[in-house]
Amino acid sequence: MRPYTYAQARSVREAVRGTGPDTAFLAGGTTLVDLMKLEVMTPEHVVDINRLPLDGITLDDKGLHIGALERMSDVAADRTVREHYPMIAQALELSASAQLRNMASVGGNLLQRTRCGYFRDVTTPCNKREPGSGCSALEGVNRGHAILGTSEACIATHPSDLAVPLVALSTVVHLASARGTRHVPLDTFYTLPGTTPDVENVLRPDELITGVTVPRSPWAARSVYVKVRDRQSYEFALTSAAVALELRGRTITSARIAAGGVGTRPWRLTAVERALTGRPATSATFEAAVVHAADGARPREHNGFKPALLRRTLVRALTELRESR
Repeated sequence: MRPYTYAQARSVREAVRGTGPDTAFLAGGTTLVDLMKLEVMTPEHVVDINRLPLDGITLDDKGLHIGALERMSDVAADRTVREHYPMIAQALELSASAQLRNMASVGGNLLQRTRCGYFRDVTTPCNKREPGSGCSALEGVNRGHAILGTSEACIATHPSDLAVPLVALSTVVHLASARGTRHVPLDTFYTLPGTTPDVENVLRPDELITGVTVPRSPWAARSVYVKVRDRQSYEFALTSAAVALELRGRTITSARIAAGGVGTRPWRLTAVERALTGRPATSATFEAAVVHAADGARPREHNGFKPALLRRTLVRALTELRESR
């Protein structure tokens, strides 16, 4: 680990004052500290934000408000979240280990870096870590890599479980800097790799995530998060599905669906949503709708199984929701 300066911020204004590309914010540290030890991330300044008043879980007419420093385990256990937004609680409970969930913050989870082994290995080329050096995963081991949103510069998968249901539910992320605040839909917060995979989101170097708002909606309470992985615990998704439905009788009147483990960012499946809307909640409808799930997919040598796995995962999630009535 390289030398760095450390400071504790007592306010958001103090935290963002004078920050830039060489500054990193420290909350739970479950990603940052690991990457600093590996010298994948080498900030010159680390600002501890744990004393900032960025906690709280509240529900009002506008939606669910979660502070950026709320710990993942606390959000998952919150009665309001479990009742009104069950797939958020489920995604959190399926993330990492219990010990890490007790430490990791919501804001940090949304900003966690990819688990691509080549990104974390400083001896191998990686455009995300060192722009212009190449992408080792293109011709290397790429079983866990993305099939949607990829480019010839990067095929790394977005790692967050939590971001998948938040994208499905049209969440807004709140940002603060010395210039003021702004509010960005999470679906547009993450960027595609294109030719600049080192730019992962629209967060500016001097900005800090202060919280998120998940809108109130009739479909959020009827929702589920399904995660498929190589082992039952402490493993990242090969594919996952966040599905929320609004039903009138047996008819699907609205659907919100996003996938994880398959995209370079959490992947909203609008074509599947359209194929479901106005149709009866039957197995035939589900099977027909998920045909569109992997539209535009570009599998590589080792992850060609992912389109079919994604479709099966979606059918499983849709079936669970129908049978939970």
